[in-house]
Order: sequence, then C-alpha cells, then structure tokens
Amino acid sequence: MTKLKIAVAGAGLIGKTHLKLINESNECELSAIVDPSPQAAELAQQYNVPLFASLNALFDEAKPDGIILATPNKLHAEQAMQCVNEGVPAIVEKPVTQTIEEGFALFKEAEKHGSKILVGHHRAYSPILETAKQVIESERFGNPVAAIGSAIFYKPDFYFDEGPWRTQKGGGPILINMIHEIGNLRYLLGEIVGVQAMSSNVNRQFEVEDTTVMTMHFASGALGTFVLSDTACSGRSWEQTSLENKSYASYGDEDCYHIAGTNGSLSIPTMRMKFHDGNEEKSWWKPLALDTVELEREDPLALQLTHFCALIRGEAEPRVSIKDGLQNLLVIDAIVEASESKNYVEVRQVV
Repeated sequence: MTKLKIAVAGAGLIGKTHLKLINESNECELSAIVDPSPQAAELAQQYNVPLFASLNALFDEAKPDGIILATPNKLHAEQAMQCVNEGVPAIVEKPVTQTIEEGFALFKEAEKHGSKILVGHHRAYSPILETAKQVIESERFGNPVAAIGSAIFYKPDFYFDEGPWRTQKGGGPILINMIHEIGNLRYLLGEIVGVQAMSSNVNRQFEVEDTTVMTMHFASGALGTFVLSDTACSGRSWEQTSLENKSYASYGDEDCYHIAGTNGSLSIPTMRMKFHDGNEEKSWWKPLALDTVELEREDPLALQLTHFCALIRGEAEPRVSIKDGLQNLLVIDAIVEASESKNYVEVRQVV
C-alpha cells in the first residue's frame, strides 16, 4: 500500500507530537512542514522534508493527501477554509475555530463541498471512553443521574513563555482544556443543554481564567459538576490518570470522572464500579457489589491518525466532525458566558 503524504502546519507542542506519529506510521509519511518560525526550519531538516511559510506556498507547490492544522486557535478558521476550498482533507486541532460565527461558516462551507475534515478531539478514539460508554449504557448502571469531573493540574511557566497567546483571551484553560472534557462528557452522557459557571484568575493574574467551577444540565435530565484549573498541584486530570500519554506523570490510582446511575456508578479511568447486585432493594444501608471493568490502553492520537488515513482513502466517515467540534465550542461559549454573567445559560444546539 502506497503511503499517504501528510503535511503538518504548526511546529509547536502538539505539532511535534503529530510529526513523530506520522514518522512512525506504516500508513502515511510526512511530506512537509508549514510554519514561519525559525525552530520549524530545524524540524524540517531533522525530518528531511520541505518547509513552507504558509498554506498558500504549500498548495502552490504540491497538494498533500492530507494536512494536520496544529496552529494557534485564531488561525484555525482561515486555514481550515483553505483546505476546504483546495479539496485537501484535514485534521483541525481543537477548538475547531476561535469564534462561533467562524465555526458555523466553516460548517456550512464544508457541508457544501462534502469536505473530509476531522476536529482534533483525539480522546474520542480512546478505548477508555468506549468501554465507559458501554458500561453507562448497561442495565447494571441504570439511568444516568449525576457526573463529577475534574481537570486539575499545573502548567509550567515555559508553557506560557513559548505561547504568549495562551495568556490572552481565547487561550485560557476553558477553551484549550475544557473543550476536551466537553467532548468526553457529551460522548458519555449525551447533549449538554445548560450550564452555570464561576471563574478566577487570582493565581496567575493573566487576562484569562486559571480556575473555573461549573455545573451542567444534560438533555437526559442528568446533572454534572466540574472543576478545572491549570494552576493547582494535583493529579486529577485525564492526562495524569489515563496513562495514554507517557509525556505526563501519571497516577493510576486517581480518577478524573465519577458517573453515577440509578443502579450503579463508574469511576474513570480506574474503571472501578459499584452497583446493586441482583433484584434486592436498593439502599445506602446495604453494601454495594464491587467490580473493575477490564480495558486496553492505546494512544488515541495514534488511533486518530489511523482513522484520518482511512477517511482520506474513503474507508470511514469522520468520527469527530466539524458539527461535533462546533457543538463542543457552543458548550464552551455558554460556560464563558455563564462565568461572566453568573447566570444559567442555555446551550445553543447545532441542527
């Protein structure tokens, strides 16, 4: 099988990860890097591929079979639209666009062209999520009632020094990190129809938040709470508990989600389950049966790349479409509005 030629735009933190995965793939190979920065020239030399300063320069030279847009959020809409107009399949790193208006414009244009576009919510490919969803949909679990989630971690200073845009509006943890959690929660529990939130920036003193607490109302009637912080020394985040990304220090005894139903509950990702056994009367005075659900761990970013190759070849439909990415962004937009207004905010739905 001839390897697909994949280009990567953006040679930052996540871009470097994509470069490595493409280099290790049996289905595709790196064809070019698109980035005007000086450090990108070193990477292009390391991978022995041409370097382009812009997508226009790349497309003028030769169109790749696909491209991964790992650029700053403010560039996503323009660059994704370029890929749509050029007919080049793409993975757009999350968020799909920086604004809702851009998201709807991209969604409509991509729909019109039948474009092959994925949004980089890579956790959608995680075996942990897939196994958890099977449990939540089982009779042992019952109907979803409540969810408790956390993404509490400490980002080092160099993270902001290397990307000053992360200290400015559009670059805070709600948009960068929480949008992943929204994708997870929507996958596990269905659509989020309303939110409330409160934020603080007292610790980092950036323009953007460093800590946010929120509540969520799901269409099913289930309710959820979530705590987000990038300035807390804690290990209760997906990265630090899932063991999927070896770059992070991990704590296998910690959970970042606890989902409770009418018959049982599941802690994720330890997959420890508590449930009422048999037809006995349910009561908090009676002990719950215990179980640990078996699962396999794989790198979801690598699985995403495999799916992207299948999408390019016409063998699959987008697992995380522009519509999904836009709906995640609409929930995030509602969280931001709720945090600023201190009001309950209904979430707009993509139809």
